[in-house]
Amino acid sequence: MERVELECFLILAAELHFGRTADRMRLSRARVSQLVQRLERRIGAPLFVRTSRRVALTALGRQLRDDLEPHHRAVEAAVARATAAARGIKRGIKGVLHVGFSSPPAGEVVMRAAEALRISHPELGVEICEVPFSDPFGQLRNGEFDVQLTELPVREDDLGEGPTLLTEERVLAISSRHPLAAGEKVLLEDLADVLLLTIDGELPDYRLEHHVPARTPSGRPIGHGPAVTNMQEALLLVAGGKGALLSAAHTARVLHPARRRVHSVRRRRPHRIRLGMAGRGRHQRRPDLRANGA
Repeated sequence: MERVELECFLILAAELHFGRTADRMRLSRARVSQLVQRLERRIGAPLFVRTSRRVALTALGRQLRDDLEPHHRAVEAAVARATAAARGIKRGIKGVLHVGFSSPPAGEVVMRAAEALRISHPELGVEICEVPFSDPFGQLRNGEFDVQLTELPVREDDLGEGPTLLTEERVLAISSRHPLAAGEKVLLEDLADVLLLTIDGELPDYRLEHHVPARTPSGRPIGHGPAVTNMQEALLLVAGGKGALLSAAHTARVLHPARRRVHSVRRRRPHRIRLGMAGRGRHQRRPDLRANGA
């Protein structure tokens, strides 16, 4: 999934005019049309109604626009913060802390902590970046991140795990057109009736089973759908009815009403996702954002 496709879709959704969209993107009209068609092929359905006189969003197109806009604004804000950080380095910042985050709720915690650090330690720069689904610990291991806020547990021989900083309810994000979306809740046994999006990458077995379980508690097989590499791609496929996603409740809220809680039949209470810090080395001091005002 290319970012230019998503930008083209959002601009065209706002302008509803291929010429103005082409002008804003500094592309030809033919290139804009190609990008839209390519995205529609990925989704599997038209996003726009085109005639010789007008361009309009389909119902699916409107839903996708509503789902994508919060993420697009967050990306633009992140770029603005990065630009400001770069200017700060030129003004004499002495060091930079690189922090990874695994999901939108984790990103919000990291950003609050980063703002607190900038106030209390103006000489310290903070750079944050989202961790890809496909490689949850690679950037931490190779030194691109100093610490990482991620889903717990972290059962890696070379990584240390800090305490739980927050918990969120685990939900099933699913297209509003799926039969399960008509109910008030979804049980873990109901996962046998959906296709869960898989993750494109080499994940540890415990991590893969957490995100994409193979069976329900009673042993019924759970079907697996297309593989994804990041959250934005996953939400696009969910909105298009291509699969379902087990996720934190905060993440699923960006989907049009396509979200339902996932409950454990055995424990009879909502599943919770735990988030905490991870760092290199099992014997190092446990990383903890709370010490920095998170």
